[in-house]
Amino acid sequence: MCKEKLPALIITAGGTSSRFGRNKLLEKINGKEIILYTLEAFKNIKLSTTIITVSDELRENIKNIIPKNIKLVQGGNTRQQSVFNGLKALDNDTELVIIHDGARPLIKQHTIEQCIKKAKETKAAIVAVKAIDTIKITAPDGLIISTPQRDTLRCAQTPQIFDYNLILNAHTKLQGKNFSDDAGLLESLNIPVYTVDGEYSNIKITTQSDIQLIENALN
Repeated sequence: MCKEKLPALIITAGGTSSRFGRNKLLEKINGKEIILYTLEAFKNIKLSTTIITVSDELRENIKNIIPKNIKLVQGGNTRQQSVFNGLKALDNDTELVIIHDGARPLIKQHTIEQCIKKAKETKAAIVAVKAIDTIKITAPDGLIISTPQRDTLRCAQTPQIFDYNLILNAHTKLQGKNFSDDAGLLESLNIPVYTVDGEYSNIKITTQSDIQLIENALN
């Protein structure tokens, strides 16, 4: 009987943090960098390998604080390029890959596990939460065009988990584009992607005010 292969993890850390003002992944809470909290969120998830995609300016700083068994891969000019570089660095026999934002340190273990389970069943699953606000679709001048039904709307988060060959092929076909998340690549190719319910606390650090929210949650 073949032993089930463990999923691989890609953490994206190649952004410039332009809206934050300095690199948010090196910001410390209780003396520990954000990127380490993110890695810690996966400590009880059995993984075959962990890759972090990093920019040149961040490489040495991250290399000096992470465990030695974690592989650093060159990030790209866009998130999509960074993930593609990470995918190409994985072993060809990888079956499932978890893609997660380095700036989302509050992801819950049970949510990761539920997303892995769904991805094993469907080949493509992402964490998402129900939209709370009423969403308006507008024209460039601000004119409201329509109001979609809120109960059909979800705010996408990470992790996003896929069959490795499925997402690698999508990135290969669509390289050079600029999709904001990996599920979008599959959607554009008419490949079904499913959601699992996440938590509203799983925010992505974007501005300095988010650090206080993260600190409050961690404490």
